[in-house]
Amino acid sequence: MVDEKRDSSELGRPLGKRVAARRKSLGWTQDELAERMNVDAETISRFERGAHLPSLPTLERLANALRVEIGELLSTTKLGKADDLAALAAWMEGLSPEDRKFVLAVARNCCEHLRNSARNAPRLSRE
Repeated sequence: MVDEKRDSSELGRPLGKRVAARRKSLGWTQDELAERMNVDAETISRFERGAHLPSLPTLERLANALRVEIGELLSTTKLGKADDLAALAAWMEGLSPEDRKFVLAVARNCCEHLRNSARNAPRLSRE
């Protein structure tokens, strides 16, 4: 016989941690994620605590809202560059095309500047 409560918590806690981490990386509150999914904020809280597992259709909506694949929420590997890109996309949401181009140009210039600064930084000798 399967202990459903234990099985759901074994999946629920890691899933909840990943949902919370992803939400935070996007700079969203539980209320903001709940609004995007058209659910109550307490529902998001239950998911993040691992107290409740989302149904498969809800998991799909959750993944879509968080801009990740369902597999990424269920995976044991750490999210990386996709988190950063999704956060940038979320910040740019609602901007005009011209403003989006501006943000991307500023980001590109910052990255180029930082790369050049790192290349030109004085090297410390190991003496």
